[in-house]
Amino acid sequence: MWGSGMTEPERPAGQQETTEVRAVHRLPEAELGTYLDRVLSSGPITEIRQMSVGQSNPTYLVVTGAGEYVLRKQPPGPLLKSAHAIDREYRIMAALSQTGVPVPRMLHYATDAAIIGTPFYVMERLKGRVFRTAALADVPKPERRTYYHAMAEAMVQLHKVDPAAVGLADFGKPGNYYARQIGRWTDQWAHSKVRENPSIDALCQWLPAHIPPGDDETVIAHGDFKFDNLMFHPTEPRVIAILDWELSTLGHPLADLAYNCIAYHMPSGTMGGIADLDIAAEGIPGLAEHVADYCRLAGRSDGITAFHQAFAMFRLAVIAEGVLARARLGNASNPEAEQVGAKGRVLADKACSLVL
Repeated sequence: MWGSGMTEPERPAGQQETTEVRAVHRLPEAELGTYLDRVLSSGPITEIRQMSVGQSNPTYLVVTGAGEYVLRKQPPGPLLKSAHAIDREYRIMAALSQTGVPVPRMLHYATDAAIIGTPFYVMERLKGRVFRTAALADVPKPERRTYYHAMAEAMVQLHKVDPAAVGLADFGKPGNYYARQIGRWTDQWAHSKVRENPSIDALCQWLPAHIPPGDDETVIAHGDFKFDNLMFHPTEPRVIAILDWELSTLGHPLADLAYNCIAYHMPSGTMGGIADLDIAAEGIPGLAEHVADYCRLAGRSDGITAFHQAFAMFRLAVIAEGVLARARLGNASNPEAEQVGAKGRVLADKACSLVL
């Protein structure tokens, strides 16, 4: 199973993990089967299903004579510069497999777009639990704090990896993370805009003028660290895989932490939010408690500020608007992309309410 994209709609209870492959994402089964058998000794393909989740890069369950694999590829059609970087996903997960960070085992990366229309990679098929919202409705209330703690532990585990020690010293530019990211997403907004969003425009002006000290701190940052990009053990509060690494880079640890906390600001039904819940009654740690847990595990004395939270929502708002733009071009990987794109305004408005 593969994690969702950054702006995945909430999956209704009972929705299946896979669906029939959408027409726009069909694969040349014969060519793919021949190739996989050659590089992985997979045997013939008996079935291909598309994962029900995932906005950014189409993801498939490929069933073969040798077993099940997960295949992830770029979407069809024109792509924004630096988007859908599946080569980076493959590289970072392969590198982190040398550490204790939980990632799926990478099996093969295919650079030849002629095989199925775009580059793609194949990884092991893992079976576990992915929780679609921060409410953890499927977890008994007395156990929910342990899952939040496991999420914080996994994030700290990632942030403690020395990039150079695993061959990732060049995975991004060290230092000036927020300045560079604000510039990147401001540029992305300019190139993907299909409608007006005054709050994003306001954040493009406010954020670069309010970057806090300490911008030079550098770790491996996931970029999309939340419950629905984590796979837990089938029965235990333990992360067995961190998924969806498309936005990973060398970055600032508090950016991951702030992004991880967006759900505290969003209502139910929006980005897996819990803002309208009585979280104490639900057995969920409060925002301050969750941040403090991460900081204690990481050995930090600071935490996230309104800037960090506004930046996280700004970036996600731009991505949501990009999903909307792809939907209108006809190549978004999820049929609910219009619904997701609409949330760009909710996110940007909330970010503005924190800082303006």
